[in-house]
Amino acid sequence: MRFLNPKTDFVFKKIFGSEKSKPILISFLNALLYDEQPIIVDLEIIDPYLAPKIDGMKDTFVDVRARLQSGRQVIIEMQVLNVEGFEKRVLYNAAKAYSTQLMKGEVYKDLSPVVALTITDFVMFPESAEMESAYVLKERKALSDYPQAEDLQLVFVELPKFTKTLETLGGVKDKWLYFLKHARDLQVVPSAMEAVAEINQAFEIANHAGMSEKELEVYAHKMRYINDWHGAISLAAKQAEEKGQQEGEAIGEAKGRAAMARDIARQMLAQFDDQKIAELTGLSLAEVAALRLS
Repeated sequence: MRFLNPKTDFVFKKIFGSEKSKPILISFLNALLYDEQPIIVDLEIIDPYLAPKIDGMKDTFVDVRARLQSGRQVIIEMQVLNVEGFEKRVLYNAAKAYSTQLMKGEVYKDLSPVVALTITDFVMFPESAEMESAYVLKERKALSDYPQAEDLQLVFVELPKFTKTLETLGGVKDKWLYFLKHARDLQVVPSAMEAVAEINQAFEIANHAGMSEKELEVYAHKMRYINDWHGAISLAAKQAEEKGQQEGEAIGEAKGRAAMARDIARQMLAQFDDQKIAELTGLSLAEVAALRLS
């Protein structure tokens, strides 16, 4: 068997956001949000399009959107590429899902909590070794919760920090994360994962043989885009390194390395924020900011 990459938005939506995905999504959310406890017993998968109710407000999409039996909304985004402004986009989508619930005449107490679950295929918080992180509203100094702190939660899972092998997988959460990260590399469903009915069903949906010609064409287009993006970054880094080496021979090794770092940073300005560029190149934040203004 061949499995498509579940990290692409097309396949992710097909697995977790289609009509037959309810048991899959319940298992997935219970594992990632509620430590594998059966807190969610029912949910409604709804249109992931976050329609604006205010003229001029930006239209946005998330990968999967659901309303739990408690009324709580969960918006889920699987993000493969680290693009500039992504952190703001996560916050915008969560705030929008919360703020656009009320219709004319409804009152604020009717607002339902929103959880924004974001899964990244890149390291989003390099300062932390933790794979999972969750943010709520707190007082800055005392760190006490805002009265409705749980009404808006930002939950992140960084897949590169998940390093368990098939032999060391623990509970259902481990198996779901392994599925997301490694399904495309497998040729059979591992027996330990097959025992979880919902994960086995997810493998069936991701099976290459079960896709129509049109679906495979869409998938191939998505993969080309991702591969081209990664290739462009790799080529930019290689070209900058070669240029830096050439300049290094002429003006000295130290200056050559600095020039190389600046060239790499320039190539990354459209894809990464200043903090990430500084971490990847060794430049200071002030130097990166200066490059944006030049």
